Amino acid sequence: MGSQTTAARPSHVVQVRVPAGTTREQVEATYGAPALMFDAQEGYAVLGLSAAQARGSGLRAQNLAETPESNLGAFSASAIATMQGRTMWIKGDFSLWTAEGRTMWIKGQYDLIPENNLNFQIIRLEQAHTLAPKLGQGIKVAVIDTGVDVDHPALAGSLAPAGEWRDFYAGDTNPDEEGVLGEGGYGHGTGVAGIVLQIAPKATILPLRVLGPDGSGDVLHVAQAIDWAVARGAQVINLSLGSEERSAIVQDAIKRATEKNNVLVVASAGNENRPAISYPAHDMASGGAGERSLSVGSVNTAGLKSPFSNYSSNLEMVALGENVYTPGPDGMLVSWSGTSMATPMAAGGLALALSQGIDVPLKDLTKKMAEKSYDLYNNGMNAPYKDKLGKKGLMNLEAFLKDVLK
Repeated sequence: MGSQTTAARPSHVVQVRVPAGTTREQVEATYGAPALMFDAQEGYAVLGLSAAQARGSGLRAQNLAETPESNLGAFSASAIATMQGRTMWIKGDFSLWTAEGRTMWIKGQYDLIPENNLNFQIIRLEQAHTLAPKLGQGIKVAVIDTGVDVDHPALAGSLAPAGEWRDFYAGDTNPDEEGVLGEGGYGHGTGVAGIVLQIAPKATILPLRVLGPDGSGDVLHVAQAIDWAVARGAQVINLSLGSEERSAIVQDAIKRATEKNNVLVVASAGNENRPAISYPAHDMASGGAGERSLSVGSVNTAGLKSPFSNYSSNLEMVALGENVYTPGPDGMLVSWSGTSMATPMAAGGLALALSQGIDVPLKDLTKKMAEKSYDLYNNGMNAPYKDKLGKKGLMNLEAFLKDVLK
């Protein structure tokens, strides 16, 4: 995969084609601009331009100030983190999360975080763990987000080697979260990683930070992180983020991941209650993100569309995204609501399947997950959103795994 450099943040970026055999230095000399992303084998470079260079280049450069990659209301009142006022990780309980013999289910009840019991009963997680006893072992899931609390006991033993970590937002190698719990985006990435690990307890999390404390970032960092994740062997990429504007740079990075490198990419639909889903999720079903991708919205435990979730005829599937409990920084148990929380349930489900080996072509795996969902349109349910919460609707991990496992 391509190499990358860290430089001062440009005001504009543009992707250009690179002939085989061309060097980074030749590209930079030709355009008079630094190549922030470069891969001659894949045939592309992303240049960083000043405003003056962008005006005079004749290229269709993207203004980073006008096209931020943000979490689309994930931190509004409908998707805020709520501290529960108690420490969940005392006595090192979660140090045993992925240990052999650890009991997560007792007589149909979810023992690890009991507050998630109903959510996980609905998506048939206990049955999924029985069907996929490797529990995601050997599968690397890249969480491209606000970073994670790398010292959190709940994540101990589940993170990729530190040499693979990256903070694109700050331009260093420490993707630790920054901020104040309950404000902005702080804790979002830790929460996403915690949900992946509740679904697939033995998966490996690759933490990549692209969003700041307020939950926003830019398209360049998202694209860089996708390429970075692919180069370091991620089989699944979780994008619990989005933008109202399409970014060609991000979409091209996703297509490289899915079409050329067989990586599965899941993205959240957004939280503005709009009849259109955010990018990059918008392109998942239309072919603009490759076959191995999936867009995810949110419903509640009654199967009704979440009041915040975006919806559209090209939304592929929904999962449970309301009041999902998950690790937060500083040893807290945090409840989140948002399509950002539904998406890692799908990412974890894909990791379960991959760890067992699948009996369908990889290009069909995300499609199978959507097809094996619960029907959310029975008896007039979700009538205002008919066919806009996926062709069928709510993720069913048991039905999905029965269909795809060897």
